[in-house]
Amino acid sequence: MPSFIPAPRPLNILAFLACLAAMAGALYLQHVDGLEPCPLCIFQRVGVIAAAVILLIASLHGPKGVGVRLYGALTALAALGGGAVAARHIWLQNLPADQVPACGPSVDYMLDVLPWFEVLSTALKGTGDCAEVVWRFLGLSIPGWTAVFFSLLVITGLVLMFRRQKPREWIRG
Repeated sequence: MPSFIPAPRPLNILAFLACLAAMAGALYLQHVDGLEPCPLCIFQRVGVIAAAVILLIASLHGPKGVGVRLYGALTALAALGGGAVAARHIWLQNLPADQVPACGPSVDYMLDVLPWFEVLSTALKGTGDCAEVVWRFLGLSIPGWTAVFFSLLVITGLVLMFRRQKPREWIRG
């Protein structure tokens, strides 16, 4: 493994801090810039938070061997889930105007009146709110940047899963 890749614990901490920064950015856009998150944005946040929790636990636990690989796999899995939602969101944003689904109720309202599984199903389909691009930076929309972030988290998980482990030293009695 190249020497510029940190050991598992520092890598987990760095990735956890990146998740915190991503959530801080999302909350800034929501509460300071006034951009209300659509249902798909909220589920992307769930993916970031899930990855952050896994990375925090891995950082605190500091496992060796198989544990490092397991936390890496869980991180990659959370990031793949969030990335799939981001990909769906990007797809909706690039639909022709006549194919965009109708705007739907907010996630808060749906949680109040619908069963959880139906809220999940409805939210993941996306709505007209999800197709609207309200912010861009360097040509990418918010879900575009989120997809980039999830890609980096997947790479982090893969590095943790497949990094070369030091051989175990046998203790002679």
